[in-house]
Amino acid sequence: MNAIETEDLHIYYGKNHVIKGVNLEIPEKSVFAIMGPSGCGKSTLLRSLNRLLELNEDAKIKGDIRLFGKSVFDMDPIIVRREVGMVFQHPNPFPHMSIFDNIALGLKLNRLVKSKNELKKIVKWALEKSALWDEVKDKLHEPASALSGGEMQRLCIARAIALKPKVLLMDEPTANLDPVSARKIEELIFELKKDLTIVIVTHSPAQAARVSDYVAFLYLGKLIEVGKTEDIFENPKEELTEKYLTGRMG
Repeated sequence: MNAIETEDLHIYYGKNHVIKGVNLEIPEKSVFAIMGPSGCGKSTLLRSLNRLLELNEDAKIKGDIRLFGKSVFDMDPIIVRREVGMVFQHPNPFPHMSIFDNIALGLKLNRLVKSKNELKKIVKWALEKSALWDEVKDKLHEPASALSGGEMQRLCIARAIALKPKVLLMDEPTANLDPVSARKIEELIFELKKDLTIVIVTHSPAQAARVSDYVAFLYLGKLIEVGKTEDIFENPKEELTEKYLTGRMG
């Protein structure tokens, strides 16, 4: 089954046509990478999938986006964003809140827990799933701002998955991390796809090759090529794709 499908998706910022007739099928419990050079519309496309883009008053969307067969435009945006979590390029924990409260806040606001004991269990589970528990279990009530960049990003992942989403969107999640921290995030992606679907935006073909099962190449708002990662990398059908993968374009 497909977790997400887009049908003839067009996105505009004012008169600027950013995404041009994109059709995607993103299989359930897979890692789907959207790759392409900077400014090609990758992040715009990603933010449309959980209706986050609609918070931008200049954005206009045409076409359809379906989550497990149901149009997201027939759903409450709050429900969509709960089922389709998001991790951004820059780690954005609530710096003045404790590590524990960073994860607990969403659970409380969405009324997803009935007791303090249940809350503690879910926070621990999310930190374990994001490979952060061992590093922070003795400092759960210290401010999140004390964490390193890589730890902050894993905390943001823990915060997202605590709500038990079906899909996790990741917008360049390793772009601002050192190589060691980036590798930990990539290893985490492999673990998380056992439980949910991951859609990752990356400008790095090498990262797309390492982490994804399927890949889409976006260029100037158009979907140039999409398919299984090994097929696209070993035998690209489009000349533009080959140029991008071999470093002969931006």
